[in-house]
Amino acid sequence: MTTVANNGTWWKRLLAFGREMVPGVLLAIVLAAAAKGLQAGLGWPAMLLALGLGMLLVRASAKGSLTQPGVEFASKKILRFGVALLGARITLEEIVGLGVAPILVTVAAVVGTILLGSWLAQRLGFARAFGTLTAGATAICGASAALALSSVLPKHKNHERDTIFAVIGVTTLSTVAMVAYPFLTAGLGFDDRAAGLLIGGTIHDVAQVVGAGYAVSGEAGDVATFTKLLRVALLVPAVLAVAWVYRAELRAEGGKAQLPLPGFLFGFVALVALNSAGLIPEPLRLLLVELSGWCLVAAVAALGMKTSVTALRQVGGRAIGLLVTQTLLILGIVLGLLLLLV
Repeated sequence: MTTVANNGTWWKRLLAFGREMVPGVLLAIVLAAAAKGLQAGLGWPAMLLALGLGMLLVRASAKGSLTQPGVEFASKKILRFGVALLGARITLEEIVGLGVAPILVTVAAVVGTILLGSWLAQRLGFARAFGTLTAGATAICGASAALALSSVLPKHKNHERDTIFAVIGVTTLSTVAMVAYPFLTAGLGFDDRAAGLLIGGTIHDVAQVVGAGYAVSGEAGDVATFTKLLRVALLVPAVLAVAWVYRAELRAEGGKAQLPLPGFLFGFVALVALNSAGLIPEPLRLLLVELSGWCLVAAVAALGMKTSVTALRQVGGRAIGLLVTQTLLILGIVLGLLLLLV
């Protein structure tokens, strides 16, 4: 990456920084727009489409290319900004309105999936960080959680490849679940509330939860959406817990003596608080939610440009089996708790 000169006025440095970053960032935005356009026509998840489009342009992230600095910026800084903006989706009132049983089911499912899923990954011979990444993405909010957790995990040589794999895997499995789970709840004879709890407590990504929930009924869709928002709210404690668990490795990488507290988490919490207090005007809140989606899709497109299909193949079938097993794990936990509590 070209280094911006330290001398000169601040605006000259800003212009130089902009010239350096704009080509890659603009390319990521164009791919995000293309992905959203294809989503409207095909009905496929925008994140999955953005990943695919990005992988077709893997040379855009090659060292020394015009777009490389901006692609790097989008894959890290823009994605963290997008995760922070997710806080505009949630209010404390929505969380409290779920009642006690949904909260117990959701918290137990998230904690159980992360702990058991990580343990299972290590038993199968995967690195601890890889198990944490895939289990956390499965347990919390899919691709968004994978990106957030990735930012506080140790940066080993396959770190970005593993992140891409987790994003692709949970997004694909979310789409499968969106189609399958409404039939599952019908086959189990669940009422709308129980169906919403199962869908919101198990499917990885927010969009697929909404799609599956409202495919059952309006009430099921409402319950599924609220339950999913609670899982998204658990992103903050989960990322902080992961950062604390890996604090020794993170200190070794960056030479930091203290627990790293990513700034985007504070932004996330601040927006939840402001949204809960009604201090964000509705037009602005909708704008922030929309901007969050654009940032995350553009960041995923940038990550796609940094990963080759050949590198993904090296992850292997065992990793795919692990992600499927973790998906079935959270389904089993939620289903078992629902049969006991609801």
